Parts: sequence; structure tokens; C-alpha cells
Amino acid sequence: MTANEYNTCVDQYADSLYRFVLKNIRDKDMARDVVQDTFEKMWIKVENVESEKAKSYLFTTGYHTMIDKIRKEKHATLLEDHHEELVQTHNKYNDLKNVLSRALNTLSEIQRSVVLLRDYEGYSYEEIGEITGLNESQVKVYIYRARLALKSYIGSMDNVI
Repeated sequence: MTANEYNTCVDQYADSLYRFVLKNIRDKDMARDVVQDTFEKMWIKVENVESEKAKSYLFTTGYHTMIDKIRKEKHATLLEDHHEELVQTHNKYNDLKNVLSRALNTLSEIQRSVVLLRDYEGYSYEEIGEITGLNESQVKVYIYRARLALKSYIGSMDNVI
């Protein structure tokens, strides 16, 4: 990859990578750090990265960098810790974005990541597997369980509208 191709990657993918990381860790400063570290890692290996695979490389590296930061900060939580909270909600919400954000916050880090990669960024199951290091079956299971948890948290559409 040339320096021009690298700069093009920064222009094309920095915002979507930032949004992906921010949705997962919900800390703007930490998200910026992860994105910066990701682009730094790509720059270090710029000669080994093909420009056609730059987006996949960035999201894979960004994902792993984010996981490392989360583990260091000990913010990781398990879905099992939230089962009692997920049973039912009786709040009436008017802001769908707020409802979805709260629902995503109840998911474990891996479930939130795969759902965001699939539904928000539009990756295929195979691509998500490459990014997260999971096989395709595991990706499907995590997405299925995450969607069930989201459905349980949100409840019926009457609670949202």
C-alpha cells in the first residue's frame, strides 16, 4: 500500500471505524485512542497490507485493539449479569435512538460488536468472523442471542412509539 492509498483509507474509513468503536465502548476519548492506535498499527504494517483489504484490516485491528482496551479497563460485563434487568421494561420511550442505545448497552461486548458489524456496518457473517476471530456459526449464534436480548429489553413496539 502506498502513502496515498493509506491517506485515502484514512479519509474513507476513519469515521465508520470511530462510530463502530464508539457504539461499543461509549467513551469518546477511548474511541479516539482506539482509532488512532488502529491507524498507527496499519501504518507500521503499510507495506504488508493490500489496499483492497484495508477496510477489513482496519476493522479487525480496531476490534482487537478495542477489546484489549476494554480488558485493561475492566469494563467488560457478561450478559448473564443483566438477565434480571432484561426480563421486561415498562418505560414509555419517545426517542428510538435512546431506546436502542440503552438496549445495546445491556449486551456483552462480543454481542454488541457482532450486532453492530452486521446491522449497522452491513458486514456479512463471514466478514464478521474474520474481524472477530469467530467462526461463522458462532457469529450467527451471538447475533441471534443478541437480537433476542434486544427484543426482550425493548419489549413491544408500543413501548417505543
